[in-house]
Amino acid sequence: MAAKINGVFELDDHSFDFTAIAFGRIGGQNIGAKLSDDTKKTLSDLDYNIDEVIDELQRNLVKGNISIPDDVKRESFADD
Repeated sequence: MAAKINGVFELDDHSFDFTAIAFGRIGGQNIGAKLSDDTKKTLSDLDYNIDEVIDELQRNLVKGNISIPDDVKRESFADD
């Protein structure tokens, strides 16, 4: 099973869009996050290590460290 994720992550006082593919397989859940070239440039201009940001984003997504907007119900996107 796979799912596409569109979201926003916050880093210090900045917000950035991302897309990701989440999928389950032997060994557990995996997530592949992607950032746009514009987002990568902004992160680089702010002296962030892009690879470290993506790694941390993916770790947080796999661990479920996310916030869901109030108008989105869990039942609309998650299996029980």
